[in-house]
Amino acid sequence: MQSNRPAPADRRFLSKAVEREIDRVSAMIRDPELAWLFGNCFPNTLDTTVFMGQMDGKADAFVITGDIPALWLRDSAAQLRPYLHLAAEDAHLRELYRGLIRRHARCVLLDPYANAFTRDPASKEGLHWSKNDRTEMKPGVAERKWEVDSLCYVLRLAHDYWRATGDTEPFDATWAKAAKLIVATFKEQQRFDGPGPYRFQRHSTQPTETTLAGVGVPTRKHGLIHSAFRPSDDACTFPCNIPGNLFAVATLRELALMARGVLKDEGLASEATALAAEVEKAVFAHGVMVLPDGRQVLAYETDGYGNHLFMDDANVPSLLGLAYLRCLPADYPLWRTTAEAVWSEANPWFFRGRAAEGIGGPHIGEGQIWPMSIIVRALSSDDEAVIAWSLKTLRNTHAGTGFMHEAFDKDDPTRFTRAWFAWTNGLFGELVLKVARERPHLLALEFG
Repeated sequence: MQSNRPAPADRRFLSKAVEREIDRVSAMIRDPELAWLFGNCFPNTLDTTVFMGQMDGKADAFVITGDIPALWLRDSAAQLRPYLHLAAEDAHLRELYRGLIRRHARCVLLDPYANAFTRDPASKEGLHWSKNDRTEMKPGVAERKWEVDSLCYVLRLAHDYWRATGDTEPFDATWAKAAKLIVATFKEQQRFDGPGPYRFQRHSTQPTETTLAGVGVPTRKHGLIHSAFRPSDDACTFPCNIPGNLFAVATLRELALMARGVLKDEGLASEATALAAEVEKAVFAHGVMVLPDGRQVLAYETDGYGNHLFMDDANVPSLLGLAYLRCLPADYPLWRTTAEAVWSEANPWFFRGRAAEGIGGPHIGEGQIWPMSIIVRALSSDDEAVIAWSLKTLRNTHAGTGFMHEAFDKDDPTRFTRAWFAWTNGLFGELVLKVARERPHLLALEFG
């Protein structure tokens, strides 16, 4: 089958290590369509979304999300994750990681409450839908939706790059300053001393596009970090998002390791460790609920008053994705019960149709399944039947495009959103790599 990748001369970033990996893994895949899909999707971020440059004589990388020409902190970090295992052997690839880590640090210092940024830090354009937002829009900010996970992803990319390569070059004084601001912002959004400086409202017919009074509904303060928006860029129902808080716990502990091992800053390490313990305690004290059938599960959101929302959203961090993100062990009983519940009608955003079953979310609407949820379920599972079903379903629902999409109709995959969504393409590549590493016999199956 003919590749759907851009011609080599038109690719935004070239990595010999990635090309070798495509050849290696593709040779293991018996099903021609699945191999074609992997070959298109795995390099999609490098092929289409990377803009390399220089800043103060060092590499700078701006990584757009796909069909939206802005850098999301979350998306860009997740988009580069599938190549981490190759960075140690590819100096050119390391320059990309260094460039994005530096760009992330500058973005955080520009505005720790923003989720998306423009390529030109002096630009006042933003995204067309954010021009009239009632918030403090600074030059260089594309959108200013405060999401806890945005800052978590900055820490996760830095930590995992350091662990994968041993390279400490990008972790300079600027990065250290950004890391300290992340901790300070998390503490500020525990809201013990008031709501903090962040406010956001947007004129919209969709309630998920704005917040009550600019800060969200009232909460009782128990140590949970408040978030105005979810990883989907939809407004939280209750401001304490449990997957986001557990991701903060995990990444704060990873920051503590870096503070000691790279920055030699025991004060920052101790502060990050103490905050992680405080948030973790609050999660298990206030973020656990009982479903009508008696099962005890993690809530998706809470207000600290005893009110809980049970649902899941396909965007990661999600309840389903907590093991994938190393927030909880895959054999942790509470997580396993929660994961089973969100992949069922107990979750109002779980859909089953003629084409597939999976999780969606308010961002696209009812009946829309996100391939991301199918991928994350497989990445988190030790059940070979689930993994094989996931590969077959993903193979059969790309609507002939050769790429993953944001969402597709549960009954008709040809009705989909976002033909160019690099995060999900890379996540699919990551799944195939994991199967090749741990269960290569599954790639020898015919999925037609």
